Parts: sequence; C-alpha cells; structure tokens
Amino acid sequence: MHVIFEESGKLALGRVLSQADASAQIELDSGKRSKVKLAQVLVQVGASPGENFMANAHAAAAEVDLALAWEAAPEEAFGFTELAAEYFGASLSVLNQSAMLFALHDAPQYFRRNGKGQFRKADAQTLALALAAIERKRVQQAQIDQWTTDLVAGICPASVRENLFKLLFKPDKNAPEYKAVAAAARQAQLGALALLERANAIDSPYAFHWQRFLLEQFPKGIAFAPLPAPTFDVANLPLSTAQAFSIDDSQTTEIDDALSVQGLGTGTVTVGIHIAAPGLGMQAGDAVDTVARARMSTVYAPGNKITMLPDDWVRHFTLDAGKACAAVSLLVTVDEASCAITGVESRVERVHIAHNLRHDVLGEVVTLEWLMESPGQPPGASKDVEGLQPELAFLHRFALARKAERELVRGKPENFNRPDYNFKLDKPPGTEPLGNEIVHISVRPRGEPLDLIVAECMIVANHHWGQRLANCGLPGIYRSQHSLAPGMKVRMGTKALPHAGIGVPCYAWSTSPLRRYTDMVNQWQIIASIQHGATAALVAPFKPKDAGLLGIIGAFDAAYASYNAAQNEMERFWTLKHIAQSGIEQLEANVIKDQPELVLRAADLPLVFTLGAGSNLARGQRVRVAVVGVDLIGLQVHTRLLEVMNSEQAEEPSDDADEADSAPKSLEIALDSPEALEQAAAG
Repeated sequence: MHVIFEESGKLALGRVLSQADASAQIELDSGKRSKVKLAQVLVQVGASPGENFMANAHAAAAEVDLALAWEAAPEEAFGFTELAAEYFGASLSVLNQSAMLFALHDAPQYFRRNGKGQFRKADAQTLALALAAIERKRVQQAQIDQWTTDLVAGICPASVRENLFKLLFKPDKNAPEYKAVAAAARQAQLGALALLERANAIDSPYAFHWQRFLLEQFPKGIAFAPLPAPTFDVANLPLSTAQAFSIDDSQTTEIDDALSVQGLGTGTVTVGIHIAAPGLGMQAGDAVDTVARARMSTVYAPGNKITMLPDDWVRHFTLDAGKACAAVSLLVTVDEASCAITGVESRVERVHIAHNLRHDVLGEVVTLEWLMESPGQPPGASKDVEGLQPELAFLHRFALARKAERELVRGKPENFNRPDYNFKLDKPPGTEPLGNEIVHISVRPRGEPLDLIVAECMIVANHHWGQRLANCGLPGIYRSQHSLAPGMKVRMGTKALPHAGIGVPCYAWSTSPLRRYTDMVNQWQIIASIQHGATAALVAPFKPKDAGLLGIIGAFDAAYASYNAAQNEMERFWTLKHIAQSGIEQLEANVIKDQPELVLRAADLPLVFTLGAGSNLARGQRVRVAVVGVDLIGLQVHTRLLEVMNSEQAEEPSDDADEADSAPKSLEIALDSPEALEQAAAG
C-alpha cells in the first residue's frame, strides 16, 4: 500500500512496510525509512500508483483554479476531500484528491492549515492583501530579471546607476537592484565592481571614491543643521600689545595659529604663540559642540574640505588679518643671544592680527639667505613680509634651537629626506568639477624656514600646555610614544607621558581647535587653568578620571584614521590622474620593500606602488619603470621594469618605517606612519 503523508510540514509518497495500532513503517522511493504516525497519513493511494503519480498529482494541482476553490470552500474548517468532492464532482479520484491536497497545501494565501487534512479559507481582506503582495513580488522579480539581462549585456539600468554607491558600499541585500547585480555577476562570472565598470555604471572615478567616503562617514550629508550663531563678544577680552601674523597655505580659511615677536634688541624677547579660541564661545554639551564632536575633525582632500565647525563659527573665531581676535596665548620669554627659554606665561586675550602670510606664496622669498640678511625688504619680495624680516629671522633661530633640543632627546636627528607635495586643481572651461580638473602637483621640501618656524612653535605650545594641565591636576588628551624602536606606535591617552618621536616630556594637541576636536577639549581645560588657577579642577569641563575623555579619544582615533585614509586615497587618485593627463610614460622610483613583492616609491610624485614578485632588487635601489596603464577605480598604476639605475642614486631609509605597507592592494588605503602624522600635527 502507498500513502501520502505529512512529515516536517512537507508531503511525501511512500510504501507502507508494516503497520501497528498508531504508526506505520514507511519507505520512500529514495530508500529512506521513517516511522510515521497514522494521524499523519492523509491519502491511501493504492498498491501500484505508478512511477509518475506524484508528478501527475502536482500537475493536476497546478491546474486547480484557486479562486474558484476559495469561493466553493465553506466558511468553517473543512477537509481537503470535502473540497475535492465539491470541486471535481463525479470525476473525483485518488489523483484528484491528491491534487486538491497539494493545491491547498501550497496556497497559504488562500487557505491555512487547521489540523490533519483540515483547512480554513482566508477572509476576503487578508486574501486581497496577500494576492497584492504576490503580484508586487512577481512584478519586482520580472524587473530584477530584466535588469539582470541588461547588466550581463553591458547595459546599466537607471535605478542601478542611481543607487550605485549604496550597492557597492552599503548594500541592502533585499533591494531589487542588489539582487539584479548579484545575479548578473554570477551569470557573467565577474565581480560586482568589474560588472558595473563594464556596464559603464561609473560616470566619474573621482565621484566613485569621494562618494564612497561620504556614504561611510556622512550618510546624512555634509551640510550643517541650523545652529545658533556665535555670540561671544571679543571686546570683553584684554587687548594684547602684540602685532601677530599667521603662516598658512593660501587655501586655509580656518586660521588657528599666529605668532608675534616683541622686545627685539633688548636682550629679552617675548615670542607669542596665539591660538584661536572657539572654546570661549561654545561649551561642552551645547548644540555646536554636539556637531563638532560628531565630526571630530575637518576633512581635507585636494579640492575639497569638510569643516568641523559651521562657516559662521569659523569666521567668528579664525585669526583673520586686520582684526583683533580672541586667542589663548602662550608668551615665551627667550634670551635673545642664546635663544634659551627663560619663562612661559599663558593668557586669554585679544590679539591684533597684522598679516596672514601664505607660505606657498612666500616660500621662495623667505629663504635661509634672506633670513640671514640685514633687516629690510629684498627686491621683488612680497609686501606681506615688509618689515617682518627681523621677527622671522629671530623665530627661525628660535625654531632651530628648539629642534636641536628635541633631537638631543630623540638621540638622532629627524630625517627629512622626502618632500611634501601640494595639489592644485584647475577647472577646464565648460566642464563640471567631477574629477575632470587639471591637477598640478608641486614639490614642497620638508623643513623649509616658514614650515620649521610654525612646526617648532606649535610643538612648544603643545608641550607647555600639556605640562600645564598636568601641573594643575587637570586631565587632557595627550599623545605619547614610548620609544623610537620599530613598531612602537603613537598612542592617545589622558596621562602626560613622554613622546619619543618628537622628543618632549609630554605632548597635548592644543593648537588647532578650529579643526580638531581633541584640541578643542584641551583648550577648554587650558582656559579653565588660566582663569581659575588652583581651583580649575572644580570648574573645568572634564574632571580628573572623567571616563568621557576615553570615549572622545576612541571616537577621534576612528574618525581621524578614516579621514586620513580618505585624504590619502584622494591624493592617490589625483596623482594617477596627473600621470594620465600628463602622458607620463616612465617613472623613476626607489625600492622600499623587496619581499614578498617589490614595493616602490616614485622619486618625483607622492606615489607608492607594487611591481610584483620575481625581480632581484634590494631595498634602496633606484629603478626606472614603464607606465603600462592607470586604473582610476582600483587606484593602481601598472608598470614594467625597464632599468636598474646606479646604486649611488639610492636614497637613505627614512623615519617612515611603515611606508612600505602603504601601496594599496585594491581599494584599501594605508595611513601615514605615526612620525609623519606628528610632523603634520605641528602645523
């Protein structure tokens, strides 16, 4: 005897081997045997149902008019045999009974099970909703199938193009666009990115990389929500007698720091390090602070910037020339002859900003030779430095003295054997700025006089203010490095510990409060120490052992790493764009890693790339390679070795011990080494 029975919610046909009072031993066609309760047996098919019985029953079930069956079904619970008799009438057979069982079992939108062989039909409203959902799903699947066909054929559907970045970087796996891309990738045997590239879905490689970053870090957009305007009245602060000047790039709008020199020729000089004071106008926990804390830092990339603070707050507190600006000042008393520091004082005050110097404009003017000349303006010099030669010359001497002190602590000089690079983007007429700009990359050697002045003065401020907080018993956010041993990373914490990489007993970022949230936090603490002295711990926003500081450190580390990765990625994009635009066919490069694959750094461009395994080259060798191709999506330059150059051209290893790992394998971008980041922090 063959029977149809239900097991684990499924219907199956099997042969009864033996039967007891309440159960039967049943063998399936596959040979599997199961002990089945008699209550689970629904249809007795007969001794010889035939090989195609189940197929014929399912085919007959597919022909059942479910709408008609639903109309014919009673309102109360019923058995499938009852409905089969009503539906098929005189032609009722075992096959028809089985067909009705399968039809009811597979149509939960029309009928729900109500016990052994029992069903109850859905009410009209529920059925209508279910059928509408089924129709939507059918239409959607038809759309997915069409999109899949188009993608395989190299055509990008409009909806896929519109959702490109979400599909690639934050996909909703239930979205029809995602299902279409996944199905097409399987059919075409390509990766999703390669499939979409082939279908010309990526209109702009630049937008591809930038939108990826925005989607990850600013999913709600980069615009600021409406915020209260700054109301702090700078006029309430005492006015300094100093005439200060800032030194920044021409593109800089968030001018955080300025310098002043007073007392030249008297034997005792006061060097003023003046830092913009947005901490006077905002408080921890207010609306503006919430926004700044969410962003943690300004984001920089060639041709793009996302500020930490709203524009009106930046304008209110930036150190613009011609204004008396709120500042937290470190006044450093210096012996004019030896440049030794004899005292420091901190103030909250107004400082008149006389000049905004731009080092990309004045770098060729303010040279070592000019600084060593007698006071005066050299022929052709910018009027911006007229009369500032004595101050700049002294600041350069001051900076060299501080650098020498730090290198004595470091145990070795800082290695500036590699230049920095500036990126300038020009928009061609009639084009949209979507990565079509003409990029100009210029070299800016490290350690130039203006850079050195700013860097050393900021290190002085960050060190002394970090020490001030520690002496006052106030917590702050410090950066420390135990030693210069390989692999010894820079850490952030709340304790004043030595920074071996910089060569100071403690170091707390405090000089960029318009651009970095850690500096804002430290500025609040510094202001409290200046205004309240010994009682500062009672009124400072962050108290000793405040766990909130650890949360800020963790969030800042994560955001800053992501922002630096984005900056490096976009700089790499523009470097590759420059190679393509300029038709560069060959590059000279130095081997910086030889195992397991060759990693090279271009001699004249900010570019690290791989050459592949198999070449017998050693670290430090200079080579010439042919540029075979540039991939602006994968951010790769494909090269071929042409020539191994003379060994005397090989450069000395730099302090950037981690740079050999900075060649992207795909779209991953490595961060600068800790030492490089700390040098950048000084600006």
